[in-house]
Amino acid sequence: MAVDGAYDCVAKTPMGDQKGVFTVVSNGDRFNGTFAGMMGSLDVVDGKVDGDKLTWKMEMTMPMPMTLECEAEVAGDAITGTMQLGAFGASAFNGTRRA
Repeated sequence: MAVDGAYDCVAKTPMGDQKGVFTVVSNGDRFNGTFAGMMGSLDVVDGKVDGDKLTWKMEMTMPMPMTLECEAEVAGDAITGTMQLGAFGASAFNGTRRA
């Protein structure tokens, strides 16, 4: 499917730029995957696919427990989106699919 792949991403967070690899494996209108970065690996929860748009949640435990609510859009090999970081507001991220 058009959204599947591993993306090298950078998220602009209050703790500085967080680099990681976002993996998307779709199955119809659902997807699962992980975001693996400097703070460890977070599993995708409740991942949904709507065309080129993705929405999902991730349960972060470090440095503090928080549910991240995320959305992104895939265009070609580029992904752009936002993560809602609870009381810290929204963080933008973008990335490029690995070949």
